[in-house]
Amino acid sequence: MLIGAHIVIYSEDAEADRAFFRDTLGFRFVDAGHGWLIFELPAAEVAFHPHDRNNQHELFFVCDDLKAKMADLGKKGVSFGKSTDERWGIRTTISLPGGGTIGLYEPKHPVTFGKGGARRNLKRQNRQ
Repeated sequence: MLIGAHIVIYSEDAEADRAFFRDTLGFRFVDAGHGWLIFELPAAEVAFHPHDRNNQHELFFVCDDLKAKMADLGKKGVSFGKSTDERWGIRTTISLPGGGTIGLYEPKHPVTFGKGGARRNLKRQNRQ
């Protein structure tokens, strides 16, 4: 039985990025030992996109109001990339202290989760 997903983000300054997730984004965490923090994340979903190479992955946090979330995080000193309006949503990037970026977007498409954990527009296929 699968019970969750574990995402690894490689960083040139993992300590700074851990502090950012803990202090700025406010994610709950456990210490797996020796200061190795593992963070609880909001509800997640996975999508598969065509690409000319395998093993290309991106992490996006999803929000219901991109402008409001950017304003909130901006008050905490968070820097963002350029916002773009795509067919599937409005997106930007969050600059991490370690030098990397993670995505942030407000989807225009149905998602598998919603406010209060309510799922919307989720279709379940019956297995034969």
